[in-house]
Amino acid sequence: MTSDTGGGDLSGRVALVTGASRGIGRAVALELARRGAHVIALARTVGALEELDDEIKRMGASATLVPLDLKDGEALPRLAQAIAARWGKLDILIGNAGVLGKLTPLAHLDEKTWTEVFAVNVTANWRLIRAFDPLLKKSDAGRALFVTSGLAERFRAYWGIYSATKAALNALVKTYAAECATTSVRANLLSPGRVRTNMRRDAFPGENPATLPPPEDLAPAIVDLVLPSETRNGDIINLQEHIG
Repeated sequence: MTSDTGGGDLSGRVALVTGASRGIGRAVALELARRGAHVIALARTVGALEELDDEIKRMGASATLVPLDLKDGEALPRLAQAIAARWGKLDILIGNAGVLGKLTPLAHLDEKTWTEVFAVNVTANWRLIRAFDPLLKKSDAGRALFVTSGLAERFRAYWGIYSATKAALNALVKTYAAECATTSVRANLLSPGRVRTNMRRDAFPGENPATLPPPEDLAPAIVDLVLPSETRNGDIINLQEHIG
């Protein structure tokens, strides 16, 4: 477990964050920048990325904006080549982007939704691993963190597609962690719990968002999990238990 809670310096380190335009991804990108990392911010929404860039610049830090759809199978290898050419390494990879799909009985789930949710929640993260593993291994302490959910192990009616994809993600990342055991790379999973995000609002429309912590309150603890001093590997870290 890291002992640098809330303050570990990341100057000179390069971090890639998916789903960086809003919610947890945005808050984490800002916290990484605050600690000195150069942030490669990946999301589909150009306007939101530009707003993030403005905020990072205001704190005197820097970012590289990458408007990209994770379902584009050719895009991530191209990005990896560009990062290799510019920095020669990647120190931090945060696979945050994800979609909820539809809350519906499995028998009613349509093929398009099934395919899309697996494409974003599972296949895109495998592509991240495939594209950036060599660059993470060029770092003296490559750290990969992927956002999962307690619903990967706790099953509720109507949540089948989301649970199935997060369970698959857990298996994917735990396998990758085992493959990295003898390297300088460490890969873990983050289960953030109840957080005030748009996805949470869509899933629980009757819930009072004021009762939930905003992403920026959790970002320092999340960034602590990708410091060089973090030695866990293949763990699922329940964030709100971890900080509470």
